[in-house]
Amino acid sequence: TNKQKNIFMLMIALFFICIYELLVITAATEVTDGYLRFMRTIRQFNYTVQVLGLGEEWKGGDVARTVGGGQKVRWLKKELEKHKDKQNTVIMFVDSYDVILASGPEELLRKFSRFSHRVVFSAEGFCWPDQRLASKYPVVHDGKRYLNSGGFIGYASEVHAVVKQWKYKDDDDDQLFYTRIYLDKEKFSITLDHKSHIFQNLNGAMEEVVLKFEKSRVRARNVAYDTLPVVIHGNGPTKLQLNYLGNYVPTAWTYEHGCGICDDDLLDLNGLSEMPLVHIAVFIEQPTPFLEEFLERLATLNYPHTRLRLFIHNNVVYHEQHVERFWTRHRSLFPAARIVGPEENLKQDQARNMAVEACKKDVSCGYFFSIDSDVALTNPDILWILIEENKAVIAPMLSRHGKLWSNFWGALSPENFYSRSEDYIDIVQSKRVGLWNVPYITQVYLIRGETLRSRLAPVSLYKQEGMDPDMSFCKSVREQGIFMFVSNRDEFGRLISSTNYNISRLHPDMWQIFDNPVDWREKYIHENYSKIFDDDENLVECRFTRAFLDAVVTWCRVMVMIAASRAPLPLSRSSVRPGSSQAWTTSGSSTGGLRVTVVANPSGNQPSGDHRSSNTSQPVEPPKECAGPSLKSVSTRQGEPCLPSRVCRYSSGLSGDAGPARGWP
Repeated sequence: TNKQKNIFMLMIALFFICIYELLVITAATEVTDGYLRFMRTIRQFNYTVQVLGLGEEWKGGDVARTVGGGQKVRWLKKELEKHKDKQNTVIMFVDSYDVILASGPEELLRKFSRFSHRVVFSAEGFCWPDQRLASKYPVVHDGKRYLNSGGFIGYASEVHAVVKQWKYKDDDDDQLFYTRIYLDKEKFSITLDHKSHIFQNLNGAMEEVVLKFEKSRVRARNVAYDTLPVVIHGNGPTKLQLNYLGNYVPTAWTYEHGCGICDDDLLDLNGLSEMPLVHIAVFIEQPTPFLEEFLERLATLNYPHTRLRLFIHNNVVYHEQHVERFWTRHRSLFPAARIVGPEENLKQDQARNMAVEACKKDVSCGYFFSIDSDVALTNPDILWILIEENKAVIAPMLSRHGKLWSNFWGALSPENFYSRSEDYIDIVQSKRVGLWNVPYITQVYLIRGETLRSRLAPVSLYKQEGMDPDMSFCKSVREQGIFMFVSNRDEFGRLISSTNYNISRLHPDMWQIFDNPVDWREKYIHENYSKIFDDDENLVECRFTRAFLDAVVTWCRVMVMIAASRAPLPLSRSSVRPGSSQAWTTSGSSTGGLRVTVVANPSGNQPSGDHRSSNTSQPVEPPKECAGPSLKSVSTRQGEPCLPSRVCRYSSGLSGDAGPARGWP
């Protein structure tokens, strides 16, 4: 019966696992992010591994673009001389930079034992590098037909016999060598893993592979053959898809435990005698709302200012006044600063390269922190947090308030532009929290100085033909095999929208109530406004009067200019209507339609006569179908509006701590 057959096969597999030892052999000349990821999965499943070529010069050709890789075969041939006579040893050779292991040695050996051949190679859907050999391959009705040399497994003696045939140059092609041996059916017992039981090559099969969330672990499932491969190989142009899978497989992130790798290899800054030197590069490339607040946040960073070096590139004449005021107030905090203004006429890529070159040339530069002016950093500990993550390149996750627009992409389209990954929304909305290996970051990020001076040293980061600086930067980093991480483990701030920012207006920030409501409220709404909703807060001084703090001094001055526009409407909805509703919940009248009347009285003295008919007022008519109480907003030194109806509150210019002003009829 099938049950008896399954039990018999299980017993054979257990016997096989008990008597055979598995040795994983890989090749790597340097420690890269991909190599570290591979070794993490090796350790997680307790594989025995031998690394070949570490620290040696690579002479195997540019395998990312053309044929090559023969140097790996030469190394393997030499190594297997030590194991050729071991009858109970199974050898698995895999690449390391673009490989993830999804399960342990027991499952691997069990699956290998089910093959009737002595050596098993991974399979793919392309005949490469010599397509003329395609017709010589056996016909496969179900599964991938062609050999891939990125992974194979076999008994030590047979694998040794195969690689012993190598007699070529280091830059000759290893896959072509193995292909010719495989096609010689007379000599060796070799087969291919046609249905990805052990090896999953992603090139040409990305649509077949999905994540399978199991209890406390994640597998990559091949839905075409319903298999769970052990070795995931991001061969060819599928490195980014492998990075996506690596964000989960095997336990990088699970529903049960969240991020499983976030606390690995953290850098303990508390144990350092001196904090790393950080070069901060600020880029003001277009008119940006709330720039003064942006600059002030630089001065409040929780990091020793003696260990900061500031670079500012301002390409906007309008913002020269803001930069000058910031520098006048805080120049003592940044002793070694450089400010490049619009008179220098630098292009954006030139300015960014200038800043990054300063860190490259300074051997004491520990980190390079790049930040654009449309970033509102609200977490003063951001440098501590990002440095402690101990990544070569890392960005804090930021998005526009209430929107999915963020500073990273989860995937790229075939044209290398934005594509939404399956997990993008969950990451932006912090439904999945962790460290995410992504193909694109922008606006704010931290780069390790040592990385700039080594792997990125010969690279022009921000200039490639036909590319914007941000796209050029990310492409350059990806091509060097460096992972770009984005972290949403902490709340860092938000992005500012500058799309509709019009500096021709007198107070352009005031008009940002639509595009940047959070920043607008922080600047113009009194910090104690929310107290009107406290049950124990009673500011009512007389009948029909409801007094509450609403705005700061700038508010009323500008409201005179914009009262005739639609701008006060969201203000009335978000700030005035809640207070009105709080006071008149039983009045029976609607507070949805408010008549906003601005009374300009900069002197701060109580006006004489009927202030309701002041000729400086600008009425804003509500929709005809709306009815409700009126609002009189009086411009004073306090900048507090009056609410509502027949009795109005007036602030007489008292100091901020003098308590509520008296009402007047």
